[in-house]
Amino acid sequence: MSPRLPRRDFLALGAAAAVVPLLPRRVFAASPTGTGLHGLSAFGDLKYGPDFKNFDFVNLDAPKGGTFNFSPPNWVLNQSPLTFNTLNTFVSRGDAPPRMGLCYDSLMTSALDEPDAIYGLLAHSVTISDDRNSFDFALRSEARFNDGTPFTAEDAAYALTLFKKDGHPSLLLPLSHLVEAKALDAHTLRISFDGKQSDRTVLDIATFPIPAKSFFEANPFDASQMKAPLGSGPYKVGRVSPGQTIEYERVADYWGRDLPVNRGLYNFDRIRIEFYQDRQAAFEAFKKGDIAYRQEFTSRIWATGYDFPAFTSGKVVKREFPGEKRPMMQATAINQRRERFRDPRVRRAMALCFDFEWTNRNLFYGAYQRSQSTFEKSTYRAEGLPSAAELALLEPFRGRIPEETFGEAVLQPPSDGSGRDRKLLGQASKLLADAGWARKDGSLRNTKGEPLTLEVLVDDDSFVRVYSPWIENMRTIGIDASIRMVDATQYQARQTSFDFDAISTAASFSATPSRDEIDGFFHSRAANMQGSTNLPGTADPAIDALVDAVGAAKDREALTVAMRALDRALRARLDWIPNWFSANHRAAFWDMFGYKEPKPDFGFPVEAMWWFDKDKAARIGKT
Repeated sequence: MSPRLPRRDFLALGAAAAVVPLLPRRVFAASPTGTGLHGLSAFGDLKYGPDFKNFDFVNLDAPKGGTFNFSPPNWVLNQSPLTFNTLNTFVSRGDAPPRMGLCYDSLMTSALDEPDAIYGLLAHSVTISDDRNSFDFALRSEARFNDGTPFTAEDAAYALTLFKKDGHPSLLLPLSHLVEAKALDAHTLRISFDGKQSDRTVLDIATFPIPAKSFFEANPFDASQMKAPLGSGPYKVGRVSPGQTIEYERVADYWGRDLPVNRGLYNFDRIRIEFYQDRQAAFEAFKKGDIAYRQEFTSRIWATGYDFPAFTSGKVVKREFPGEKRPMMQATAINQRRERFRDPRVRRAMALCFDFEWTNRNLFYGAYQRSQSTFEKSTYRAEGLPSAAELALLEPFRGRIPEETFGEAVLQPPSDGSGRDRKLLGQASKLLADAGWARKDGSLRNTKGEPLTLEVLVDDDSFVRVYSPWIENMRTIGIDASIRMVDATQYQARQTSFDFDAISTAASFSATPSRDEIDGFFHSRAANMQGSTNLPGTADPAIDALVDAVGAAKDREALTVAMRALDRALRARLDWIPNWFSANHRAAFWDMFGYKEPKPDFGFPVEAMWWFDKDKAARIGKT
């Protein structure tokens, strides 16, 4: 299951990661006002000074050239890896292709070897007002769109205003406290907030992709666009076959190619994505060499499928790369917009029917670990009993959130590995009975005589295979459970409009999550905002308050406390049924690329960091 990325990954170089203990603690509010800053960071000092030449994780000698044809392992906004019917990635409707962000620059961009630092891209500096509610971005006079027209502050002001009004929820939500985005002159942009924003809101907004004002003055801001909005980024859209193929062409005279934040990056002449609605078809294309790079998310194929000639002859490399130091969640959302799923006992009963131990052994070849936390693989994962600081945040909500929140952090119990653990299924049956569901005519019904039904929505037959044992266990205890597989377009449309009972997702969060970032997943303001990632429809004032506490954190210690308290409450509510995760990237690629090791800790955008190696390609006949 490929993950969605945080907003700061728009250019495939997003911020993220866990705590870096060697960085001195410094509150964002301690950043000086009234002076131009070349970079911003939430809590830590910047690694790179004003005169830095390049990021340490790049190879300055990487050659330019070649084509990188790959299967994207992650995406953002309205993007889909299975099909596309629009080239406007800024709206909630439609399916855009992954990596549209490569076509657009942002005011600032992130370093992959720091947890949350951003540095000037379109802007060479930013000045914070004395009240810290306004930010003046000094734009580079040399910045150009890819048709040669100048990039101005008017473009940025127009885009942010448009996003606040009609943008995708991932753009709209962080802008909720924006008062004004204004061009003071051609090269000075001021963004002003109402004082209710999080200290870290600007870190998100400064990394938003900025299209040209002229494009949307002449074209509607909707999903009807199969013409790419004009950008200023290192790539532009080339050949397009809707729903099948897209190529991004490197802009040879890209205005920002020699900036310190870009040197050594964006080395391929073309980045090509081909779309397959069937995973096996995509794998067959890889085996033939039509796709050159993929990350493997099907453990069965990873364990048994790499016996084809190109691999056995050494033309294809199969290896693991370390995962990023950033929190992630992989889980199934149960849609509480439907009344029958609002009782946490019902959701808990459904979770008890999933036998991870049997699934991991028989279907996953032991490749995964059981996911437990909303923020797995990070210091934000709650462990054991709550600390005094966590309790201080949680106590005001005692009686209004599940009592389990105040005990040991909730864990999904291990099964006996039989595939049908009678003890756990018995517990599930009791929970459903306590919630008012009784057996009648072989199925569970409530006092109104309505059956307890659950349809799991999937878009690939591999999930049919994985979820079928879970479905059978639920049917055993009387739940009328089923799987519905739909095509990619219908899947995206139903997810956007919350037209499902249950749906699974994987999400990767930034290393220093902001309130704006997690709003979309957990806050009530996103519960009925179509296209948001609040898939379960969580709308709980206690959760809202804990999300706000995350945004109000003034140092990393306070952030960690707030995140752990939020994790405890979410795990006790079980809006999301956690399933499984892998600690590393399982990557396979034709051996014709160069890359620098070790990879940076906080991101893995191979299409931006790697390069085409002519000598390697010649050795395997891929010139």
